Amino acid sequence: MTDPSADAALQRLRDGHARFLGGTTRFPTMQTQVVARLADRQEPYATILGCSDSRVPPELIFDAGLGELFVVRVAGNVYSPEVSGSLQYAGVHLNTRLFVVLGHEGCGAVKAALEAKLHGVRERTRIQRLVDDIMPGLRDLDPDDPPPLRLSRAVEANVRWTMRQVLESPEGRLAVAEGRKQLVGAIYDLASGRVRFL
Repeated sequence: MTDPSADAALQRLRDGHARFLGGTTRFPTMQTQVVARLADRQEPYATILGCSDSRVPPELIFDAGLGELFVVRVAGNVYSPEVSGSLQYAGVHLNTRLFVVLGHEGCGAVKAALEAKLHGVRERTRIQRLVDDIMPGLRDLDPDDPPPLRLSRAVEANVRWTMRQVLESPEGRLAVAEGRKQLVGAIYDLASGRVRFL
């Protein structure tokens, strides 16, 4: 299989998402010949950094089969050393050219970060670490926005914050300078099932 360009990979995601929205998905494609073929190697066409929320499974919303997506999931789609290592592995060893940071409307981790920023609410230790990783991206939000709008803007700000951290990493800077990788932000709407690419 030849490595698709980042643009071709993004189009595959868009096409799969259109099948998802239209109710014509191919998933699940758990055929034994597919499973056997993937036993020795994987060749995903895109890497997705998404939230752990159980309502946002990238393989389903992009109608992707086994081995098509390399998925890293963590609450709030935060960027950490472990996430960075996973993304680097995808770029170096799996040669995926498209990287997507996928947030979602109503994200509980982002909501917790807003509560911490606006009202000083503290979470348990490890949850607070996630919240602390999100808060720098919420710096420019208007505290006077109505709560639903504020949360929606915070979700987008968090996706953009994660993208910025990826792009500012040594690997991200190199990939951009060489023009061999593409990074895209996206937000999944829980109510409609639609993905909005930024």
